[in-house]
Amino acid sequence: MENVAAENGRVYFTGGPESVATANICLRTGERVMIELGSFDALSFEALFEGTRALPWERLIPRDGAFPVKGHSLSSKLFSVSDCQSIIKKAVVERLKASYGIEWFPETGPLYQIRFSIMKDRVSLCVDTTGDGLHKRGYRPAHNAAPLKETLAAAMVQLSRYRGRDEFCDPFCGSGTIPIEAALIAKNRAPGLMRSFSSMRWPGFEAEIWQRAAEAARTREFSGKYRILGSDIDPKAVEMARENAQRAGVEDLVRFEVADAMAFDRQTERGLIVTNPPYGERIMEKQQAEALYRGFGAALRRCENWQLFLLSSHTEFERCFGRQSDKKRKLYNGMIKCDLFMYLNRK
Repeated sequence: MENVAAENGRVYFTGGPESVATANICLRTGERVMIELGSFDALSFEALFEGTRALPWERLIPRDGAFPVKGHSLSSKLFSVSDCQSIIKKAVVERLKASYGIEWFPETGPLYQIRFSIMKDRVSLCVDTTGDGLHKRGYRPAHNAAPLKETLAAAMVQLSRYRGRDEFCDPFCGSGTIPIEAALIAKNRAPGLMRSFSSMRWPGFEAEIWQRAAEAARTREFSGKYRILGSDIDPKAVEMARENAQRAGVEDLVRFEVADAMAFDRQTERGLIVTNPPYGERIMEKQQAEALYRGFGAALRRCENWQLFLLSSHTEFERCFGRQSDKKRKLYNGMIKCDLFMYLNRK
């Protein structure tokens, strides 16, 4: 991509339909790809209306396009989301009325979801090219009681720097999301190859563009033998994980088995554990979670050459586990604030 610039919560780049297709198909940790029509400061609803109406909405939205409005406002004078939605919608309608010379829009055509962000009185107005969030890869129609988003699982694997060479294990695999994402990363398989995107139905985003982007992604895939294991104490979860891996096309790369994490006992020359055990606030009681952490910590101390990357919201995790982490990284699992505890020293 060209002109890449990272900001808090988003990454900007420039490009055309080909870049939109490539980003949607290949991004592992982003949630959606949006085209920013413009940004401006707004301290009043009048400024919001005028700033919105001044943008070239007709360049994207056709006469029959559907253009609902969603968004959020943080630390701004314009804090009412519903009022902002209404004003932005009216401003876009007025702009399109002037451009097309019509008074009424049927909105029966392709979806052009407008998304606004107001942060410290700065308005950003975008059109969403993705549709359903990028975490919906298409391989997990079923999930366990506490699903981990595919994008977050991929981020955890990437933070572990797994590249397919080490032995990889998730001893709390649940529906298999982390091992499946590890297999996709090891194989360098684009995560969006099995799904569709809303901009596929837009004029100017013809099927050939998406086909070329998908084919280019496939040519970058690796082939090899990988040692990826997922285990869980729940046989139903393990069976679900196997089904998900089959839908993801990585059933030959990942092995799933029923096992108790507190009996973990594997020796290896070089290994990575990336896992998301229960937190004690969504599945198990807090005391049960603490007992699980103690048991898993004791089991891991009997093993050698494993690095551990464990996600938990439990504030006393390190005390229960029996060892301070070498590093921590703040992440969010949905609305739950968590730490990724990184144990890097090989013992």
